[in-house]
Amino acid sequence: MSRTNLQLVDECDRFPYYQDNPAAYTEHLKNYHFFKVSGCDAILGYIVNDVVSRISWAPSHWTIDSLNRTVTLTTGPDATPQQRSAIVAQTLAHEVQLGTFDILKGWRDELYPVYGPNGEFLLELERSATPLFGIVSYGIHSTCYVEDENGLRIWVPRRSRTKQTYPGMLDNSVAGGMSTTEHPFECLVREAMEEASLPEEIVRANATPAGCVSYIYVRDSQAGGETDLVQPEVEYVFDIKVGADVIPKPCDSEVEEFMLYTVEETKAALANGEFKPNCSVVLLDFFIRHGILTAENEPDYLDILTRVHRRLEFPTASHVTK
Repeated sequence: MSRTNLQLVDECDRFPYYQDNPAAYTEHLKNYHFFKVSGCDAILGYIVNDVVSRISWAPSHWTIDSLNRTVTLTTGPDATPQQRSAIVAQTLAHEVQLGTFDILKGWRDELYPVYGPNGEFLLELERSATPLFGIVSYGIHSTCYVEDENGLRIWVPRRSRTKQTYPGMLDNSVAGGMSTTEHPFECLVREAMEEASLPEEIVRANATPAGCVSYIYVRDSQAGGETDLVQPEVEYVFDIKVGADVIPKPCDSEVEEFMLYTVEETKAALANGEFKPNCSVVLLDFFIRHGILTAENEPDYLDILTRVHRRLEFPTASHVTK
């Protein structure tokens, strides 16, 4: 069944909104415990109740309050991010040893940051574990395109059919997660070479920062591992305009092929549900910014525009983009 653009947004930004139905939203939150760190009042993520019940929380480091549904990393007032991170790493290593969670079988040896209300760095944890804690993760997505006498065309990769997450689906030209020490533009440069064989000099000369998209995804079976885990994300968006002579090529096992799609071909693939959910959102944002999707031709224009820039319920941190 053909999807509308708003339905594509719904498939990515899947967590309910309080203002839509306050009673239903409040009831829905009963499915989660709130992840907190001692000394910080903010809720840092939503942990599914089933996850809370399955993890072996060391009482010397964790406080579980079932009445208020909180999971608090309990450390001294002078604890450093490194000390907090070490406790989380120890907890996760124990669960890996027990084989508690399928999602941890995709261990990446990449560390993702957790920030407090003022952008302060609180701790970092293994990338594959971030959905277990429901914390905000950060990444980059870019649209590499050609615009000449033949019109605007977009380089679209197909994910490897053996990839653990969203196998065989279409993706954005270049995309990847940002580890703790990375900034968006440098992450883009790295991912462009690793995924698309785009030389650094071409990316630095032609990439333009184009803002962010944000949403709260709720994982399904296509994502791999446990389902219903909360995954809030901020994706820094870049446009890379290149000449027709610049041809992305797979450089690792994550991408199967690159195809140069017209706008109409891209729209058709979106409507057919061929793109990974958050990649659909990035392309809709691209269409809005380039005047392809407008209030005149899209009845859900305002809803789409606001939904792809969701204000998250958790602390976030701005990064230098270039």
